[in-house]
Amino acid sequence: MKREKNKMELEIKLPITKENVSKLKSGDFVYLTGEIYTARDAAHKRMYELIKDEKELPISIENEIIYYMGPSPARKGKIIGSAGPTTASRMDKYTPELLDRGVIGMIGKGKRSKEIIESMKKNTCVYFAAIGGAGALLSKCIKKSEIVAYEDLGTEAIRKLYVEKLPVIVVIDSQGNNLYER
Repeated sequence: MKREKNKMELEIKLPITKENVSKLKSGDFVYLTGEIYTARDAAHKRMYELIKDEKELPISIENEIIYYMGPSPARKGKIIGSAGPTTASRMDKYTPELLDRGVIGMIGKGKRSKEIIESMKKNTCVYFAAIGGAGALLSKCIKKSEIVAYEDLGTEAIRKLYVEKLPVIVVIDSQGNNLYER
């Protein structure tokens, strides 16, 4: 990750390190390239329950980014359907446990609770926003999609995606600076 002087636009090759996360600033415009995972409410609940029962998670979440998204069905010849973000606060109940176990970034839309922001600061984590209502455009950045856990959840299954230049904005950085409050 390289920041040009007086420029808030960055390209990041994933995976990202905590050192690089700590350099991101609220308001930065970022293009992500690499592997990320998707998970929504039902998948978060299942992972949370596994953690509480001291069982192994279906995927390694160490230094991973989770995109709060459940795609629409793919049209013929397409990798994935519309892939817009889900409201992040719906995952707030489960998020601190996942951050404590290594999640380094989240992509969604909307505000996060004070508890999540404190957990992000404690764990050197970043919250990115993707543009809501632009799911069809965002899907063009997805080059591979594979269900890796909870297939029975349909669109809420956990997927591993390979994205190229997925546009996101740093809303809350690892120091707790919040674009929504500026």
